[in-house]
Amino acid sequence: MMKILITGFSGFVASHFVEFLYGLEEDVEVYGLSRSTPVFNYSKFEDKLKIMFFQIDLMEYDKLKTIFSEIKPDYVLHLAAFSSVAYSWKHPSESFTNNSNIFLNLINAIRETDTKCRILSVGSSEEYGNVNHADLPIRENQEIKPLSPYAVARVSQELMSQVFVDAFGMQIIMTRSFNHIGPRQDERFVIPSFVKRILDIKYSGQTSGEIETGDLSIIRDFVDVRDVVTAYYLLLTKGTPGEIYNICSGRGIRLDEVVKTIAEEVGVSVTTRTNPEYIRPNDNKEIVGSPYKIETELGWRRTRKFRETIHDMIIDQESCR
Repeated sequence: MMKILITGFSGFVASHFVEFLYGLEEDVEVYGLSRSTPVFNYSKFEDKLKIMFFQIDLMEYDKLKTIFSEIKPDYVLHLAAFSSVAYSWKHPSESFTNNSNIFLNLINAIRETDTKCRILSVGSSEEYGNVNHADLPIRENQEIKPLSPYAVARVSQELMSQVFVDAFGMQIIMTRSFNHIGPRQDERFVIPSFVKRILDIKYSGQTSGEIETGDLSIIRDFVDVRDVVTAYYLLLTKGTPGEIYNICSGRGIRLDEVVKTIAEEVGVSVTTRTNPEYIRPNDNKEIVGSPYKIETELGWRRTRKFRETIHDMIIDQESCR
């Protein structure tokens, strides 16, 4: 019986990871930790998976130690975080302190309870900062230059991982995950926000309309969350401790192309107007990663094309209207 503990269990990625586990041909026990109750219905997977949910703030160290003492998981997927760059600019102290300290609590609780497990520390492409076009696609040996409080916290998490690997021999594998998107993603994030506002035009009975945006010349590497969770499982079970892996598509897409694609899929005409309030300080202009390392070491491949993901996101939002 495989025992997997997932922090940030109420979030977008966790729901897709549970779906992935449900499709495996093996017995799995899932232990979910989160401050808030999951909005996805995990009970529908309990005919095959044993799932237990613990409502806990990862800052509650003694409770965290008790959980690890009792469960002794084989694998830990650490998803819990304030994951919005925009939020980190509005609340820099809260964002940095939370994201850094909950991870330190987690790995220290694992160490102090002598829990022998493999840990996936999920980081971000935001750690790279602005990279010259000539250095794209970004490989894992690229110098990191974080440009937001969120990115600095992710670097801190990564450095702490290396410290615990080197000092205590802990089995921590690290990712730098690029922008992942897909059904059920919170509308606070840019792509689902575009989808919602363009669908609003359609359901208002109009064939055309205008939406406000930030800088649409920005280029990002988008990867479907369902491919991301496959990568996370491979890394948890087969990745090399102490190593960092990009999770990305290897393809950059301008945000104006994203808007155009959504509008085409919805069937409306869209014009845009830049709102300065949507532009972040020091925003990275172009982020495109290389998946070469995880592809060659673990055989991971992206399976879903960008337009397919956008289509699925539209269908998902329409089903909730």
